[in-house]
Amino acid sequence: MALHDLTADMLTRIRNAVAIRRKSVNCLNNRLNRGVLDVLRDEGYIIKYETIPDGRQGLLRVELKYGPRGEVLINHIDRVSSPGCRVYRRTDELPRLLEGLGITVVSTSNGVMSDRKAREMRVGGEVICAVS
Repeated sequence: MALHDLTADMLTRIRNAVAIRRKSVNCLNNRLNRGVLDVLRDEGYIIKYETIPDGRQGLLRVELKYGPRGEVLINHIDRVSSPGCRVYRRTDELPRLLEGLGITVVSTSNGVMSDRKAREMRVGGEVICAVS
């Protein structure tokens, strides 16, 4: 089966793993997925990720993070832009989730970054996903 949107697949795997309280989840490896996972790691939503060779493009093993009493840190993780309908926003149009408690992952000309960093650097781009 061919997957057309590897990022949506990764977000769905993370969403399902969090729902059943798994410690880790395997996702398909590509450059955009690694960028999104870098942002999630830097913002404190996941512990870490590592690349596992499998003879093809490889897999990404993502270690999920939970609160001190086991509470979920990722309540919602949704794909905003898709291959069929790209969503681009300028710096002043980037959404603020939960009054700044959530993040939006943005793909800019300077790389994949959170909405906070994009506002700080004054760059807009494609809105990849929203995490709260």
